[in-house]
Amino acid sequence: MLATDKANSGGMSVLVTNIGELTTQDGEVGTLHDAAVVVNGDRIAWIGPAAQAPAADERIDAGGRAVIPGFVDSHAHLVFAGDRAAEFAARMAGESYTGGGIRTTVAATRAASDDELTAAAGRLVAEMRRQGTTTVEIKSGYGLNVDDEKRSLRIARSLTPETTFLGAHVVPAEYLDRPDEYVALVTGPMLAAAAPYARWIDVFCERGAFDGDQTRAILTAGAEAGLELRVHTNQLTAGPGVQLAVELGAASADHCTHLSDADIDALAASDTVATLLPGAEFSTRSPYPDARRLVDAGVTVALATDCNPGSSYTSSMPFCVALAVREMGLAPAEALWAATAGGARSLRRDDIGVLRPGARADLVLLDAPTFLHLAYRPGVPLIHTVLHNGVPQ
Repeated sequence: MLATDKANSGGMSVLVTNIGELTTQDGEVGTLHDAAVVVNGDRIAWIGPAAQAPAADERIDAGGRAVIPGFVDSHAHLVFAGDRAAEFAARMAGESYTGGGIRTTVAATRAASDDELTAAAGRLVAEMRRQGTTTVEIKSGYGLNVDDEKRSLRIARSLTPETTFLGAHVVPAEYLDRPDEYVALVTGPMLAAAAPYARWIDVFCERGAFDGDQTRAILTAGAEAGLELRVHTNQLTAGPGVQLAVELGAASADHCTHLSDADIDALAASDTVATLLPGAEFSTRSPYPDARRLVDAGVTVALATDCNPGSSYTSSMPFCVALAVREMGLAPAEALWAATAGGARSLRRDDIGVLRPGARADLVLLDAPTFLHLAYRPGVPLIHTVLHNGVPQ
């Protein structure tokens, strides 16, 4: 354990010192050595050389470990019931992923109690926290009716302020032959019930889910209800979703596996972040997005887990960092930036994913001398201690 007297509380100041390597993600400085951080309450008060650190009420000795910002997981589906391990096994035996299994989770989620859903989602958030994630976005999308979408978001809101209404995940079984009626439900009563519990609205714009016109209608209705926009798109095929995301000012276009040159140019010229989800490609045996191509074109890239029971049942941001380096062409520093500051950009936040005075005191101490070990030692539990809002977890 760390050498620390007690957890931060009540605005007490804490000095985290003897940091071997500090990655701040703040401007050109980026990385400091022999560094220290002073936390006051839930905010960072000071960063600099350990020898110049001001006095504080309490002290944490990092023991020469590397320190990074807490991971920002900006795409996750955590409110669900049931298990789709058999579906995973079938894919590993050669079956392709179509997204159709979502309806299996919908049936299980509708049948679960509030307590069961809350406990399951809470366990996943705790699992993420142990792996260094200090901010997570949670989507609905496994209820697909008014009451179950509302309760999914109510449960998600109890766990994070970053909640997303994804009533437009797929068309549920009872509306398969009436998709336009389902879109009307999503943009009408379902949106009205969900909006008080959501910051964002999202649509799965994809073959077998929602087409461009339906996506536009749903996102427009969400914007009119005061929600900000995100889009699942271009995961299984090329399509109109990226262009729609840019046109409508969405904060993030997520998946971005199949992109045209025009899609990349549009992203590069916009503030829309391309959020890449390598856990999905790993779990579905699909081609990985070309992150190198995106970064070289000037696109802002984020990494997230896409944690869900069907296509990416991982809660590990370090695993996604390692995949981005090994399979998607990112340098280790670029992958770490995408998993911290990039995720913050996709949530339009400037107080997380970065270590600087005034930012939230979300720090991760690695059992390693440098952040390079996140990709260099994949699968190894390198998270030593997490400070979330200034409190050791």
